[in-house]
Amino acid sequence: MTVNVAEGLVTRTALAAPKAKSGIAFRPAVWLSAVFLLLVVAWAVVPDAFTSESPFDTDVDAAIQAPSLQYWFGTDASGRDIYTRVVFGARSSLLIGVGATALALVAAILFGFAAGLGGRLTDGAVSRFLEVVLALPGLLLALIFIAMLGPGVATEILAVAIGSAAGYAWMVRGQVIAVRNSGYVHAATALGHTRSRIIVRHVFPNAMRPLVVLATMGVGQSIVWASSLSFLGLGVAPPAPEWGAMLDAGRDFVSTAWWLELFPGLAIVGCTLAVTVLGRHLQQRIEGRLA
Repeated sequence: MTVNVAEGLVTRTALAAPKAKSGIAFRPAVWLSAVFLLLVVAWAVVPDAFTSESPFDTDVDAAIQAPSLQYWFGTDASGRDIYTRVVFGARSSLLIGVGATALALVAAILFGFAAGLGGRLTDGAVSRFLEVVLALPGLLLALIFIAMLGPGVATEILAVAIGSAAGYAWMVRGQVIAVRNSGYVHAATALGHTRSRIIVRHVFPNAMRPLVVLATMGVGQSIVWASSLSFLGLGVAPPAPEWGAMLDAGRDFVSTAWWLELFPGLAIVGCTLAVTVLGRHLQQRIEGRLA
């Protein structure tokens, strides 16, 4: 009886293994997202490897030309090559997206752990503060911050980080409280482990695990917010190449020069979708739900 049960378990495991492996190998959306994101990162790091033109060179005679073999993505009102500006614009967009997410995570860890590990008064004060911040739309907070300090890359990174940090901090607080009240933490306390050792060995890694996935997808949100602020004229100052600023510069020519909006918009949407797809795939792998 025991042998048959064991053989059955081995058989089911052997049959299930190829399915799990094939699920990992054949996911075109994940592979396409990874390839596109690597391309965008390459644009940001070594843009000169993809184009020999300058994103600031103007040519009045070549203004508002449709996509062609000479100008793959067409030209803008100043005769600048849209393809070159999209390539160079990847650096600003990724810098703002990654930088804002990193700053938001640092603030979230500080506030989340202070609330989750502090006493009742500390938790109450931090929680009320986070609730007030969460009551306001994140993009509105970013707009207010930039309106007070003025536009710029550094200001935009700080503004986007402030707009998204409260949501991360609230999630960290919930995770810290859940881990703090778990059985293995109580067991470690009963064994005489110090508070600092329990935090470092048990609370921090287990509370941060879901935040890694959320932060991955948060980079895409930060890119969208940064592009929105630049579209409103509160981000990177022209003529610097940035995807949102390019959308702002081309909105007066939507009916006559569609390529001015199409290609920067595709870059924003493609980068956001790629990060989101990879983030959800990472979440499935971490949670062990990958088919």
